[in-house]
Amino acid sequence: MVERFDRVTIEVPGLDGAVDEYTQLFGAAPAMLSSDADKRAWWGLSNTVIELLQVEAGSARVGALVLDRGASQQSEQVHDNPLGLGLLASDGQGTAAFRADHPGAQCPQLSVDHVVLRTDDADACVELFANELGIRLALDKTVPQWGGRMLFFRTGKMTLEVIESEADGSAGNYFWGIAYQCPDIDRTVTAMSGRGVQLSEIRDGRKPGTRVATVKSHCLGIPTLLIEPAKRD
Repeated sequence: MVERFDRVTIEVPGLDGAVDEYTQLFGAAPAMLSSDADKRAWWGLSNTVIELLQVEAGSARVGALVLDRGASQQSEQVHDNPLGLGLLASDGQGTAAFRADHPGAQCPQLSVDHVVLRTDDADACVELFANELGIRLALDKTVPQWGGRMLFFRTGKMTLEVIESEADGSAGNYFWGIAYQCPDIDRTVTAMSGRGVQLSEIRDGRKPGTRVATVKSHCLGIPTLLIEPAKRD
């Protein structure tokens, strides 16, 4: 059973330049957790960790999700799956230690609202995430104007949004974009703009009561959105 999304791993061809961009985006320097095997940078958001991982690649991409399975998971391991997605299972201890040891790398004013996964097989996603991994399927609906069938898997105050295209079925399966949630989008946009980040005008979101802005720079070319949730009465 998955308790939460432990980390969102963004694979980058050059770590130093990517760290510069995300430091401007988040307004905080990361913890550098490099070793002889790899180079990594971590930022702690309120509900998960953003990890930059240097790999041999042509461009940055959301490469993997690390799933916290609690004490049932003895060590961090790749979770093989028929969709070919980057999934790892963890016990969450590394993230807990990071939060305790690196207070300056924490960004509690932001959380990951959702990560977008594009697929050509929504049923296979239900089998993997809901039936095999035990992540709650919060919504399953078809919305042609939004791209096709949509699935929302939710755990630990974060959502994996799956979009099945109604195209010819040749798209494959890949993580596409990321949306960050903030409690006050006006303040967040002002702060990011002051650090040189370019954003769109604030507009109403698809979900009634939400407000959003598109991040246009310092996002490594990954589709990135800011969301202010609907106010509760």
